[in-house]
Amino acid sequence: MSAVVLASPDSAPIAARAPQFAARALRASAAFWLTMIIAGQLMFAIYIVAFYGRAAALGRFDAWNKVLAVGYVPGDTGGNLALALHLAFAAVVTFGGTLQLVPWLRGRWPRFHRWNGRVFVTSAVVGAITGAIMIWTRNTTGDFLQHVAITIDAALILGCAGCAWRDALARRFDAHRRWALRLFLCVSAGWFFRIGLMLWIVANGGPVGFDPKTFTGPFLTFLSFAQFLLPLAVLELYFHAQARREPGLALATAALVAVLTLAMTGGIAAATAIMWLPHL
Repeated sequence: MSAVVLASPDSAPIAARAPQFAARALRASAAFWLTMIIAGQLMFAIYIVAFYGRAAALGRFDAWNKVLAVGYVPGDTGGNLALALHLAFAAVVTFGGTLQLVPWLRGRWPRFHRWNGRVFVTSAVVGAITGAIMIWTRNTTGDFLQHVAITIDAALILGCAGCAWRDALARRFDAHRRWALRLFLCVSAGWFFRIGLMLWIVANGGPVGFDPKTFTGPFLTFLSFAQFLLPLAVLELYFHAQARREPGLALATAALVAVLTLAMTGGIAAATAIMWLPHL
């Protein structure tokens, strides 16, 4: 009788169904992350265009100083130009990067995906270079280690952009997608910093672990590196879980991605309410 039961498709052993369940859980966690990051980044892109773009269109560049510690500086033509380019390309990479993540768009309009990808990579490179220039040439807030972290992120952006472009030209599309995802996460470091900071402030009922006037302190130093290292580490774990196809590893990775996505969602809500909506 037991042999008949074990052979029945409707009562397959749990061990036989575990890999399928784990794979579905991993895909579901990735879909959850994708949905929330697209929504959060689109909100950020709208904020950039609505606030910075509108102020620039009206010639009120000094309005940028309401939200930037070192924004528009009269007489600093080079610095102001670098800032303007950085903000413009930030809007492009934030909006264009989210479109690159949508599988439906990639499959339905591959030509759009290719051209949007070229614009995204070019904008990412320009944004990284201008950001690195500003962090070392302007009297910006933060300490030396924070500046080092931003510079490392800029270098990673250039490296990932080059690898993604190389693999696309060679038609190694699996490798290209992996490098493109790494590039997207490095480019999104500033966004991760903002939602992480807002989540931390809301969770603690105020600034803890840093001085809001000088914008220095152990938490901000940690966040400056975590803004790109943590997402990259989780992505590599996800790739590893996909390749190994071990149910235990896949389920643990799915749980981690889901928990971090819930935290990210809280950060998005906090940043939207505190930083972005008031300036729209």
